[in-house]
Amino acid sequence: MKTFQLTAEPRTDLGKKAAKELRKSNLIPVVLNGGNVIDLPFAGTLKPGEKIVEIGNNKGLITTDLTVKADDVRKLIYTPDIFAIELSVNGETRNAVVKDIQFHPVKDNILHIDLLEVTDKKPVTIEVPVKLEGHAEGVKAGGKLNLSMKKIKVRAIYTEIPERVVINVDSLGLGKTLQIGDLHFDGLELVNAKNAVVCAVALTRAARGAQANAQ
Repeated sequence: MKTFQLTAEPRTDLGKKAAKELRKSNLIPVVLNGGNVIDLPFAGTLKPGEKIVEIGNNKGLITTDLTVKADDVRKLIYTPDIFAIELSVNGETRNAVVKDIQFHPVKDNILHIDLLEVTDKKPVTIEVPVKLEGHAEGVKAGGKLNLSMKKIKVRAIYTEIPERVVINVDSLGLGKTLQIGDLHFDGLELVNAKNAVVCAVALTRAARGAQANAQ
């Protein structure tokens, strides 16, 4: 993946009213999830913006409430590319990926961003864009190649996740489909349902006519 550098500030004033005021100042509330599991009660010291989320069995996770400038994340959000984020916060750099984004239902501006902290020890699940390459046999026979899934969910160490999942369609025949279960990539676990259709060569009117004439 490409790397995106982003600076964030700790957020200590929480709640809907505070978030609304932030957005008026062209700032976006962010939560950084995915920190290490800790034992409760916690004996350490929390940094600005950090809080503990209980997960049961006397365990918890430290999440961090942040703000980022809206202008700083435009090239991160409004793009088909995926990025490994080098997040500068509290005087240190932490690695993260985008987990979720909430948009305004009418204005389409960004309301909130969830980031997931990543390491080179723990796999992460992320959607990766699909790129088709080659010239399908079915297209040569008059069919039309349709891409049904623009992104595929993969699970791997974040440093092993590619910018694109490249799929060769040379052998895809007329009226045939390519499903998740047909694909394999070294180092990647495909998370989508095995029968999910990634792409297909549809029969066109011209192709149906050619088939009829051949019979």
